Amino acid sequence: MDNDEVKDWIQLLLAPGIGEWRARVLVQRLGSPRAALMASRKEVERIFGMGPKTWEGLSRQSEEKELGRQVGLIEKHGVTVVSFKEEGYPKALLQTQEPPPVLFMRGRLLPDDELAVAVIGSRGPTVYGKQVAERFGEGLAQRGVTVVSGMARGIDACAHRGALKAGGRTIAVLGCGVDRVYPPEHKKLMEEIVAQGAVVSEFPMGAEPKAGHFPTRNRIIAGLSRGVLVVEAREDSGVFSTVNWALEQGKDVFAVPGPITSPVSKGPNRLIKQGACLVESVEEVLEALKIAPSENGRVRAQEEARMDLTEPEKRLVGLLTEAPLHVDLISERSGMAVKEVLGILLGLEIKGIVNQQAGKVFAIA
Repeated sequence: MDNDEVKDWIQLLLAPGIGEWRARVLVQRLGSPRAALMASRKEVERIFGMGPKTWEGLSRQSEEKELGRQVGLIEKHGVTVVSFKEEGYPKALLQTQEPPPVLFMRGRLLPDDELAVAVIGSRGPTVYGKQVAERFGEGLAQRGVTVVSGMARGIDACAHRGALKAGGRTIAVLGCGVDRVYPPEHKKLMEEIVAQGAVVSEFPMGAEPKAGHFPTRNRIIAGLSRGVLVVEAREDSGVFSTVNWALEQGKDVFAVPGPITSPVSKGPNRLIKQGACLVESVEEVLEALKIAPSENGRVRAQEEARMDLTEPEKRLVGLLTEAPLHVDLISERSGMAVKEVLGILLGLEIKGIVNQQAGKVFAIA
């Protein structure tokens, strides 16, 4: 691993008492993870909400002992680490409020994975729930949609297996390090996902699957996906954490209805009452997300997206060509404010219609 900035990010995130939020604030205020690591006590104390203990945490990391251990584990397990500034970082995550500064990954992410749906649910599903989750996982994958889930027992595992059975793509987002298998019985499943998709985490190598990690990782499951499908869940299920993230990110929520006599039907049935889209087939999910399967099973996402543009989006698309244009010039030619133009262009980028290059330069994809 020879990316110095990624190493700096890892070292900063590992510093005692720092964590992702403080690391993000430090980098925003000081300019880079390296500058944050080299900060003086006075500089750190000047930043809101941070005192001497935070600075001491950064000081102890100067030995870089833990960083060396991390690099060793990364190389041993064939892990790729990508920062949010790099090309391989998922574009969909960049549109979320708190994208992880770095992602640890086994396997690989592909551009086609931008078209993804999360399938989540109970760790203790019924036979019906298992069948439905595997059917949706398989059906989505057959139509070229990447299936995202958390590799947990129950619905998650069934959704992954359905996608694998179809020979499609699937991504597992972990609440621990990617070198850990959790739950332990999913070792073979994890190997299959790595071979046919990716296993990703924001947590460093060796991180244990602590209870507090899972609500945090759920924002990544939602962030990677166009929509979230709930198959079975109890009323107090952790699934609702992912649903809430999805709603906050403006994503669609789908739910499969179940028998009123089943405790694990109460979650999806309640979501339906609250306005989630009731679905009984993969086709209904695709229709709601405006995804059209192509003959070879992949998707015409860009063509479909172009058919459903707002007037401001159409105006900007009409100005763009394959030759890159700076956002200031696009703003001038469109008569729209730069801030408004950037917001619309980011939406078009998510739809796969526009490509962004370094320096706020945009072109037709």
